[in-house]
Amino acid sequence: MRRNAFRIALVAATAAAAALLPATTATAATPYCGITWGSGPKDAPATAYGPLTGVRAGTQPCFDRLVLDVSATSGYHVRYVPEVFEDPTGNPVPLRGGAFLQVVAENPAYDDAGNPTYLPANRAELVDATGLPTLRQVAWAGSFEGQTGLGVGVRARLPFRVLVLSDPPRLVVDVAHQW
Repeated sequence: MRRNAFRIALVAATAAAAALLPATTATAATPYCGITWGSGPKDAPATAYGPLTGVRAGTQPCFDRLVLDVSATSGYHVRYVPEVFEDPTGNPVPLRGGAFLQVVAENPAYDDAGNPTYLPANRAELVDATGLPTLRQVAWAGSFEGQTGLGVGVRARLPFRVLVLSDPPRLVVDVAHQW
């Protein structure tokens, strides 16, 4: 009888101690990603020239990904801004979300003869962001003087990184799902 009472007390004490321990950050529902990107501006100088040919987006376990397909990778300027403006008009670009990224690729949306290489079907919705955890909207912000701008509405001001990938060439903006 004493042994059973001791076992019950031991199980109760173990359960109480476990309840006091902090929860782990890695669970099946929210994987630990180890993201250290930060939310400050990211810039790279132009190194090549090639027009924009497409824009697409998707999600990964730890971030949403925006991809700008280009015929050659070049420079970029990506930063959080209070509002995105269209180049060259200066008109505001309406965006959904709690924070706004201005993405400027040193890639025009036209070729050397001025012919369009990318014509958005819907300037307000370049990609379908439905169901993406972080991206809320990707909108056209113009293509002028050799560069193309996009406005990206995101859920909140979250860490992001910018990658220049090749084979095929593309500019990638990853925005984390959480800090």
